[in-house]
Amino acid sequence: MAERKPIESWLTDMDGVLMHEGIPVPGADAFIKRLRESGKPFLVLTNNSIYTPRDLHARLNRIGLDVPWESIWTSALATAQFLDDQRPGGTAYCIGEAGLTTALHDIGYVLTDHSPDYVVLGETRTYSFEALTKAIRLINDGARFIATNPDETGPSPQGALPATGSVAALITKATGIDPYFVGKPNPLMMRHGLNVIGAHSETSAMIGDRMDTDVLAGLEAGMETFLVLTGLTRPEEVDRHPFRPSRVVDSIADLIDLV
Repeated sequence: MAERKPIESWLTDMDGVLMHEGIPVPGADAFIKRLRESGKPFLVLTNNSIYTPRDLHARLNRIGLDVPWESIWTSALATAQFLDDQRPGGTAYCIGEAGLTTALHDIGYVLTDHSPDYVVLGETRTYSFEALTKAIRLINDGARFIATNPDETGPSPQGALPATGSVAALITKATGIDPYFVGKPNPLMMRHGLNVIGAHSETSAMIGDRMDTDVLAGLEAGMETFLVLTGLTRPEEVDRHPFRPSRVVDSIADLIDLV
């Protein structure tokens, strides 16, 4: 295997890497502090499309993680970037929260339920049967189907919650149309993120807690990959996948000296 170039920029997942169920992972604050002091470009990524970067900055700040909002990249932002590239100034029927609607407004999209170019499905805690029915009918009438991410469930203190991937499956079952998922593991989200910070994949690394999204997306985008064991993936699960991360570590604290 060819030796990789030194890491000059970092991408890291949020949940399971920097925090777990609202509590910072030990060493996460030191890692972010080292990144900011180093001057190296970095992004904190999340497939969750509910919150805007400013919302997430405030939520992270409350638990002692000082991440500038400009350094946060969400599946909602990646989806908006994709739509702006594909069909600038288009229209969309959107199911989601402020993180998604704000991102679409910011690229000049008009949100409408009248013959939209796209139906865009994101994360929300209040999926409406009426809204889903409207989405199904619009897709049947020719609207293109986009979803922010394929995550089937999300965490909560009470247990798993249905997430975008599960609701997308319902719409697909009703229409026969599969969505285009923009978020991880689609490497498009990573490439857009790298472009935002002016970084190159050959000198960038991705840190994640999931093999099927974080590591796969980083691998397919051509980056060095680090799997941390503070989230969903257990050590015995790593070898079940046909691909491997560059390195497996206990937590992000083990990566501070690499920055």
